[in-house]
Amino acid sequence: MRTARIVEDGAAYYHVISRVVDRRMVFTPDEKERFRKLMRAVEEFSGVQILTYALMTNHWHILVYVPERQAVGDGEFIRRLKCLYGDGRVDVLTEHLGKLRADGQHEAAEAVKADYTCRMYDLSEFVKTLKQRASISYNRRNHRKGTLWEERFKSVLIEGSPGALSATAAYIDLNAVRAGMVSDPKEYRYCGYGEAVGGGKQAREGLKRALGEEGEWNELSGRYRQLLYVTGEARGVSEAGRAIRRGFTAEAVEEVMTGKGKLPLNEVLRCRVRYFTDGAILGGRAFVDEAFRRHRSHFGEKREDGARTMVGGEWGDLVTARALRLSVIGRPAPA
Repeated sequence: MRTARIVEDGAAYYHVISRVVDRRMVFTPDEKERFRKLMRAVEEFSGVQILTYALMTNHWHILVYVPERQAVGDGEFIRRLKCLYGDGRVDVLTEHLGKLRADGQHEAAEAVKADYTCRMYDLSEFVKTLKQRASISYNRRNHRKGTLWEERFKSVLIEGSPGALSATAAYIDLNAVRAGMVSDPKEYRYCGYGEAVGGGKQAREGLKRALGEEGEWNELSGRYRQLLYVTGEARGVSEAGRAIRRGFTAEAVEEVMTGKGKLPLNEVLRCRVRYFTDGAILGGRAFVDEAFRRHRSHFGEKREDGARTMVGGEWGDLVTARALRLSVIGRPAPA
């Protein structure tokens, strides 16, 4: 039986994950560029805001903010349509709306808009539009039929606090590092941080929101990078007189986890952490408990509260709604 997805009625943040059917490695660099362009177009159309993302060869992660549903004026409506539809359809709708308004048929005009605005400010509709259009595009170019995606997408409700958002954003931006594709996330152009380092304005604005701060990108990126890049502690001096650093290795992680120790936050984020994909709700204790009460039917009858302690890392105030037992912290790819 499928587990019902936890979705808030109002504004909320979510970590969304979707995989290619049969885990096929279909996303080449060209496919990733196409998907990113489509993702940004759907973002503009839907009003759902992307904080950061990671496009991998057989799956993707996106951290999004879904605002409260709001009225969309005719001018804004047409602008958003242009992000996703061809000139022909947009021209026809523009003319139709204009005639209805001129004739005083405002209810009919709003009904026409509702066929499209119902897909705005909605998590499921955002993902549905993105996945459907990606499937159609990929299938047309590769002469195939059927869905491109494996089952439903996963999502985790994230508290809108800087601690929860920045940890989730860093976990997403470090996907390519965990996979052993790059040693530094700024080298991976198909993630929010890589795009931001390359000068992408949308990516920079998204990460600013994740950090919960205003200011210049160069200043904020330095603080975010402390979560992303592990330099390690010095353990001696080389023949050239430079400090030799411990660094971050799969073996070091294994040693800590075997001893049931806790990894520092910036190191545990470089591991595969199921809390970010299967924890259902992630944030501070008060947030998780309150969200648990709102979505009580998603959990077992004997549960009295929502907050469950996260193990394996120095998580600070963060907790989740599911007490995961198996393979919670996975080793990163060997360096």
